[in-house]
Amino acid sequence: MEGSKAFAKEFMLRHRIPTAAYKIFQKDEYEEAFSYIKNYPKPIVLKASGLAAGKGVLIPQSKEEALEGLKEIMLDSSFGTAGDLIVVEDYLTGPEISVLAFSDGYTVIPLPAAQDHKRIGEGDTGPNTGGMGAYAPAPIATPETMRRLVKESLQPTIDGMRKEGFPFVGLLFTGFIITEEGPKVLEYNVRFGDPETEALMLLLDENTDLAAVILACVERRLDAVRIGIRPGVAVSVVLASAGYPGKYETNKVITFPSDETSQEDVVIFHAGTTTSGENVVTAGGRVLAVSAYGSTLQETLSRVYGVVDQIHFDGKTYRKDIAHRAIAALTTKQPLTYADAGVSIDAGNDLVRAIKPLIRTTRRPGSDADIGGFGGVFDLARAGYKDPVLVSGTDGVGTKLRVAMEVGKHDTVGIDLVAMSVNDLIVQGAEPLYFLDYYGCGKLDVNVAAKVISGIVEGCKESGCALIGGETAEMPGMYANDDYDLAGFAVGAVERDRILPLTNEIIPDDVLIGIPSSGLHSNGFSLIRKIVTRSSLSYTSFAPWNTSRTLGEELLIPTRLYPKLILHLLRQLPHGYIKGIVNITGGGFTENIPRVLPETLGITIDLSSWKLPPIFSWLRQEGALSREEMCKTFNCGVGMVLIVSRDKAEVIQQAINEYKGFGKGIIMGKVTSSPGVVYSSDFSS
Repeated sequence: MEGSKAFAKEFMLRHRIPTAAYKIFQKDEYEEAFSYIKNYPKPIVLKASGLAAGKGVLIPQSKEEALEGLKEIMLDSSFGTAGDLIVVEDYLTGPEISVLAFSDGYTVIPLPAAQDHKRIGEGDTGPNTGGMGAYAPAPIATPETMRRLVKESLQPTIDGMRKEGFPFVGLLFTGFIITEEGPKVLEYNVRFGDPETEALMLLLDENTDLAAVILACVERRLDAVRIGIRPGVAVSVVLASAGYPGKYETNKVITFPSDETSQEDVVIFHAGTTTSGENVVTAGGRVLAVSAYGSTLQETLSRVYGVVDQIHFDGKTYRKDIAHRAIAALTTKQPLTYADAGVSIDAGNDLVRAIKPLIRTTRRPGSDADIGGFGGVFDLARAGYKDPVLVSGTDGVGTKLRVAMEVGKHDTVGIDLVAMSVNDLIVQGAEPLYFLDYYGCGKLDVNVAAKVISGIVEGCKESGCALIGGETAEMPGMYANDDYDLAGFAVGAVERDRILPLTNEIIPDDVLIGIPSSGLHSNGFSLIRKIVTRSSLSYTSFAPWNTSRTLGEELLIPTRLYPKLILHLLRQLPHGYIKGIVNITGGGFTENIPRVLPETLGITIDLSSWKLPPIFSWLRQEGALSREEMCKTFNCGVGMVLIVSRDKAEVIQQAINEYKGFGKGIIMGKVTSSPGVVYSSDFSS
């Protein structure tokens, strides 16, 4: 990744990491490279592919300079064997930043972005060096820029290396250029690098143990340690030998401040130095890096240059304008827009345009199912009700969203969102009529949001309700990185004389009929995520019970929507056949079924009357969960329960069995005269 720029560019291409367009030439392809550059219509950069002590990049100012640089690298071997491969790439414009990030092969945590000063001369003039100074954090690296470069470049890099069989453990140093299209990768270094590191180390707060961070990387648990950054600014200034980066003399005696310890928040890092008798003398091109920390940039610069002025050796060369870009930005107040605050009106409009055709597919009597106004409208008379009672429900998806975000699968949680509300309506006999959603995020990703809303549309269509409105809220600072949250609101209607439950008609010996779930639905995911972290599997591992799907895909199977089945039963069967309906949501059987019973009655459930689905068996085993914990947390394979008279049970069970797509109704227990919930057996294996 660092030792071959050609390899790195091809890696970026494979993993769709933003970088400059390029072409690679072998040492024996000089004529082809000459012709390519001569006829290329854009400015270019020449890079020796191999290691060249930080100086293997040429930025020609003209076509003639480009062709001369090509000759120096390929024919004159100015960079030795590092130039055996040469990368010719588009010259990109924009400020450059360096981002140093820790990784354990899975997690990547960047430090604040630094800005290096590569040119030897002030005002960024003269030849490139290994770096003449740096400061951090760089103001150009806004929170939005950092979010993008992690999402588009750093995480794909770490994921790509792991997928290619070489998980990266350590410190990835990535050079970026901030173009109009966003941050693009210039190069990788697989190590700390100066002069950025010297500044960044001074930004670590007193509670951050660098050794502990490094150990966590090695032990693949980087997400378990804290990397704290103190507020303020750090600056490094490099003191070089005269003539650097060309030929320079060494063995020049260095004198230091008489009392270095009195310089608070200043560290002098040695690089090209050695000892000669009692003296410290120069022994390299870059001799020292003087680094300082302060609360403001101006304070830090004053502090660092105050020490620089007290260090002396013959030929001392340094730049007096480190951080000049940031100083210029401080003195020039730029006009702000809403987009500068992290909110994109255009992205919101793009989302509305993308989802409008989907929304129209949910039309039903009573709604035109269009969006874009200030509120959704529903005509209850057109829905055909005579004496209706409105029933409403609101819910979210809970921490199942965290799994969706970590897996990167967003097209099913919208179904969960609809199901969590409409399943609560149908237990009261109410037909779902319309639905509204709320999507909150830190930064609106139109692609992700469109996938989520496509799931909401699918859920609405499957439950027969119209999606008539919603709200998308982009709130930078409220949500971290790519996090988002969902909430839904559903309204249904039922004729006044058909409202359920018929609590006063439920009697002992009534039967419980269970309707199968599709899986976990959307409850218990805080416990599920804890179990996964304790297991030997990750979300990308194949599920032990279904090796054609990953564990993440199995966990994200959406909540089953029951309205159409239940409405079919209520309309086909005489009123009163079904006395009560229970949605097995948070609280499982233990908490939910008693909610529809008279206070004097209870239930007995025979857990052996159905087979526990494999995903629940795995959770029970991995989490060492008791029977009681299973039954008060999960649906255990039964998503909806009907309470019916014993003499009507067979008719209702057969009606369920004949309705396609829901499996067979399960006689799972009965109502008793003793309050409470009793489990008469354990699950069958």
